[in-house]
Amino acid sequence: MSKIDLLLLHPPSVYDFRERAIMYGPVSDLIPSSPVFEMYPLGFLTMTDYLEQRGLRVRIVNLALRMMNDRAFDVPAFLATLAPEAVGIDLHWLPHAHGSIEIAKLVKRIHPKVPVIFGGLSSTYFHRELIQYPAVDYVLRGDSIEPPLHDLLMSLKAGQEPENIPNLTWKANGVVRENPGSFNPSSLDYADLAPDRMIRMVLRYRDLQSVLPFNGWWKNPITAVFTVKGCSHQCATCGNSRPACAILSKRARPLFRSPESLVRNMIDISRFSRGPIFLVGDLGQAGTKHANQVLDLLRGVRIKNEIVFEFFQIPPPGFLRKIDQSVKNWSLELSPESHDPEIRRVQDETTFFTNSEMEDIIHEALALRCHRIDVFFMIGLPRQTQTSVMDSIRYCERLFQLSDNRLSCFISPMGPFLDPGSRIFEEPERFGYRLFARTLEEHRQLLVQRSWKHILNYETNWMTRDELVEATYAAAESLNVLKLKYGRIPQARGEEVARRIVRARSLKERLDSIEEDREPGNGTLEALMGEIHEFSVSTVCDKRELFWKRHVLNFRLSGILWALKSCLTGRLASLGVRKEGGRDKRPLPSWS
Repeated sequence: MSKIDLLLLHPPSVYDFRERAIMYGPVSDLIPSSPVFEMYPLGFLTMTDYLEQRGLRVRIVNLALRMMNDRAFDVPAFLATLAPEAVGIDLHWLPHAHGSIEIAKLVKRIHPKVPVIFGGLSSTYFHRELIQYPAVDYVLRGDSIEPPLHDLLMSLKAGQEPENIPNLTWKANGVVRENPGSFNPSSLDYADLAPDRMIRMVLRYRDLQSVLPFNGWWKNPITAVFTVKGCSHQCATCGNSRPACAILSKRARPLFRSPESLVRNMIDISRFSRGPIFLVGDLGQAGTKHANQVLDLLRGVRIKNEIVFEFFQIPPPGFLRKIDQSVKNWSLELSPESHDPEIRRVQDETTFFTNSEMEDIIHEALALRCHRIDVFFMIGLPRQTQTSVMDSIRYCERLFQLSDNRLSCFISPMGPFLDPGSRIFEEPERFGYRLFARTLEEHRQLLVQRSWKHILNYETNWMTRDELVEATYAAAESLNVLKLKYGRIPQARGEEVARRIVRARSLKERLDSIEEDREPGNGTLEALMGEIHEFSVSTVCDKRELFWKRHVLNFRLSGILWALKSCLTGRLASLGVRKEGGRDKRPLPSWS
C-alpha cells in the first residue's frame, strides 16, 4: 500500500444522490461539470505540487466523478482500503455543503484517528459553524493555504499542537481555537498547477478515474489557469468579488500570478494537452503593463492550444490586436449578464460599459482571427423582471444579426445559491432579496429538496422562486429558437434541447403537485430515483455548446512520456528541470 501523507477527497454535491429523487434543474448547464458538481477546485493541484516538492505524498480522489461513472462504486469499501495520515475535503463551492460533511462523517467512521481538514471559500465563510461538526478537526481559512497546510501536516506528524499555524481554526479538548489569519502572500508564484504531477499520480496509484477533473474531460480537455485570486470588481452577486475577499481572505486587493509564472503554467499544460486553455480572470485587472507582458511572452513561445480570454470590462484600444499578434488560436468570453445597462450598474458600480461599447469589441474581434465569442447572461439579478429577462433574449438576436456563427449567447439562472460573502448575501434587503438559508446547515437541508425551485436559497422583489424557474425555461426556449434560426447550433441538437425543456417543465409541474399534496403520486419519484442527468443536464442549452472543437488526438504522447519518465526515474534533473525556492526555473521555450 502506497504511503499517503494527505488524501484529498472531492465530494459530490449531495452524497447519496444515487439514491435520492432530486430534480436539480439547469444550475450547472453553463459549467463543464454536472449537477453533481464533480469538478474539483484547482487548489487541489497547487496543494499537490507545493506539498510534493517538500517530500510529502498526496493523492487526489474525485469521489463525485467515481460515483457518477460507476453506480456500483462502494465509497466506504474504497476508503477502507486506504491508510492516509490526513484527509483533506474541499468545501469551496457552497453546493457541496451536503456531500462534504457526509464524506467527513464517513472518513471518521472508517478512520477515527485520522485528522480531517477542510478548506475553500465556503469553509472559510462558515468556519466557526463547520468546526462544530464532530467529523471536522481543522479548517484552513482563505484562498491561499498551501504553506499553512504544509505546516499543519508537519505539526501533526510531530505530534505537536498547531498553535502557531496561521489561518487555522481547530479544536483542542473540545474548545474551538481560531489562530490569526496572518498568512497573506503578495504573489501567486509560490505554487504552480504542475500538470505533470497528475500523470505521475495516475501511474503511482494506477487510478485514472480519480484524477480526472470532470465528467467528459477526457474527450474535452479544457484546462483552467487562474491569473488571479480575488477580483478588483465588486459584483453584488459574486463570492469572489472585492468586498467578498475583504471578508473571506482579509485582502483589500487581488493577488496576481506573475506573467512568467502564468505563461510557464500554460506551457506545461500544452506539453500534454491540445485542448483549450482558459485564462480565468481579466488580465487587465493587474494593469495594462502586466497584460502586455503576458502577451509578449506568449508571442515568444508560440503555444498552439486555443487560449480563451475573458473580459470583465472593455479592454484598452489595440489590446485585441495585440492578442491577435501574440496568439495564433484565441477566443473571447464576455459576461454582460443583462442587456440592461442599469441592471449592470447595480450589479457592479465600479465597472460600467454600454451595449454599443461591447458591440464595438465584438466587431473588432470578429475582424481579427478570434475563433469564438461567447456572451453570457444571467437570471436572478437585482431589479430584473421576467420581462427584462425576455428583453435580454431579444438583445441576443441583435448580437446574432451583428455577427457571424463564431458568436453565441447563453443564459442561465443564478443558482443554486447566492454566494456567501457576496454583497447580496450580506445585505439581501438592501438589494431587494429574500434569503431562505443563512447557515451552513440550512443550505445542507436545501440541497436535498425535490426540485431546484426549492433548492434556490433566494428570491427577489421582482421575481419569486416560481417566476425565476418560469423565466429560465421561457428564456431557454426562446434562445434555442434563435440559435436555430441563425445557425448557431445544428437542427437536431436544437430540437433535442426543445424536447428536454418541455419534459423539464412537465416534470417540474408534477413535482409541484406532489409537493402540494404531500403525497408521492403517478410514479414520479420512482422514475426520478437517481436519474439526475435525465432532467437536469442540457436543458437551457446543449452542454456540448460549451466545448471547443475536438482534436483527433486530444493529448500529446511526447509530453505524457516525459512525465512518465520523471515518475519512473524520480530524477527531475533528467528532464532539465531545476527547482529553486519552490519555483520552476526553466526558461520559457518555444512550443509548437
